Amino acid sequence: MPPDTSKMLKLAQQCLERAQSTAAKLGKTRLKPAMPAAAPNPQPAGRHRRVYSDEGGKLSPFLPPEIFQKLQGAESRSSKKELTPLEEASLQNQKLKAAYEARMARLDPSQAMQKTSLTLSLQRQMMENLVIAKAREETLQRKMEERRLRLQEAANRRFCSQVALTPEEREQRALYAAILEYEQDHDWPKYWKAKLKRSPGDLSLVTSLLSHLLSLPDHPIVQLLRRLQCAVYSTLYPAVSRAAAPAPGCCPLTPNPGSRRLRPSQSLHCMLSPCEPSTAPWPQDSPPTPPLHPHPTGPPSPVGDIASGLPDKDSSFEDLEQFLGTSEWQGRAQGHGGQPEPQLQQLKSAVEDIHNAIADRLLSLTLLAFEGLNTAASKDRCLACIEEPFFSPLWPLLLALYRSVHQAREAALSRSMELYRNAPPTAIGIPTKLLPKDPEAKGTYPYCAAAQELGLLVLESCPQKKLECIVRTLRVICVCAEDYCPTSEATPQAGPQPIAAAAIGADDLLPILSFVVLRSGLPQLVSECAALEEFIHEGYLIGEEGYCLTSLQSALSYVELLPRGGLAKQ
Repeated sequence: MPPDTSKMLKLAQQCLERAQSTAAKLGKTRLKPAMPAAAPNPQPAGRHRRVYSDEGGKLSPFLPPEIFQKLQGAESRSSKKELTPLEEASLQNQKLKAAYEARMARLDPSQAMQKTSLTLSLQRQMMENLVIAKAREETLQRKMEERRLRLQEAANRRFCSQVALTPEEREQRALYAAILEYEQDHDWPKYWKAKLKRSPGDLSLVTSLLSHLLSLPDHPIVQLLRRLQCAVYSTLYPAVSRAAAPAPGCCPLTPNPGSRRLRPSQSLHCMLSPCEPSTAPWPQDSPPTPPLHPHPTGPPSPVGDIASGLPDKDSSFEDLEQFLGTSEWQGRAQGHGGQPEPQLQQLKSAVEDIHNAIADRLLSLTLLAFEGLNTAASKDRCLACIEEPFFSPLWPLLLALYRSVHQAREAALSRSMELYRNAPPTAIGIPTKLLPKDPEAKGTYPYCAAAQELGLLVLESCPQKKLECIVRTLRVICVCAEDYCPTSEATPQAGPQPIAAAAIGADDLLPILSFVVLRSGLPQLVSECAALEEFIHEGYLIGEEGYCLTSLQSALSYVELLPRGGLAKQ
């Protein structure tokens, strides 16, 4: 037994006791739902602390790197391991000793000669078992060493053994030799290679192969994935920990009042929320954004103050790109909380490490192990299969660093969401023909289903699934628009359009998407889109997925620029 086994057993016992007490409290609460809550009695400070806080920033929401590394390696260590000859001999000797003690207990004290004979027989059998096991183990080690040298020579031939190899090439050669050794002990790689050879263009076969491969913790590729995850986590954790600590003179990091409250299991994705929106005047160095179009002065009206500062609904997005390129917007973005250079450099370094880990190391090693995957379509499918297990434990930490870098933009978006969350759709630029005839019939606001679909994006931890959520959001918008208005009445665009924009044109789609963004109450969409743009494969960015992502980014930029002067007076 390892020396820390007793400590771990005591810890497990404490966890079980705490779980039982919590279950008992929950059971009492469900049995008496109508009873008024009694005044809480002061309880002594517990020995356990919360790992993270739902309010954000009170306690660190992320595990330290050393704990993360132990959790990642626990699955590999728990895999079944074959016993060595010496371990088998030790088990046999334990059984012999147990049988010897049982027979000795049945003998009378007067049978001393028989006891001596049994003792000598036991010692002889135990010694013979150990000698035989030691000889078997030496033979096995010699054969394993011969096989290792033979496989190392095969790896050297595969890499065209050069005089001077880079550290990356030496590591790849050692991993390839480990893969060859693994394939000597397992038969399933041969079957999968034969399947790939029979059906080289079957992408479903590629998905099944990668799913099976990544489910085996003892495979060298999976072990490399765990090591790379731990290396990236160790890089991200110090940067996020420093960013989570509020700087002197800054407001505490609190959730957006207008945003949806997430469960504690989901609040990891909402780390580092921007400061609460405020109606106070802006500082002199960052004046409020003027209206995109001039409007006449006059007495304010309840909806007029909202709609007066907005662009005309028929041309609301025509000059968005031109306005984003002006020096005024650039000065506002830089002057209102410019990004700290160290965080930006740490983010660039982490992104480079992730690209290197996925494409240059994991993918290349997979292609070396299975040469049948070395086609363009199979490579893309391999990347999609590798990204999901790689990003799942890292995305909350990576997103927290993105949010600290884009904190100024999220704060601007959060203010717009707070000010315009009750604005009518027509004030955002949505034509009345694309709105329901009776908005109060269903009891929900227009395009509510699209806002709910967009809210699911923050629950995913894989870039590919997040991008699919954005595509579904735009498709839901098109379905709602078709319900509100027949397709023939919409404003079609000339030329081929993606599936998401087939029912309505881009001039109608972007105002609707901006309204959906406002109603989602998720300022972290800025950081989510920035991360997706970095990690999504180039092939997706030129198709329907890229169109949908660009449309969402345009809508986010427009919502950030919504004027605040008239609403502040209200």
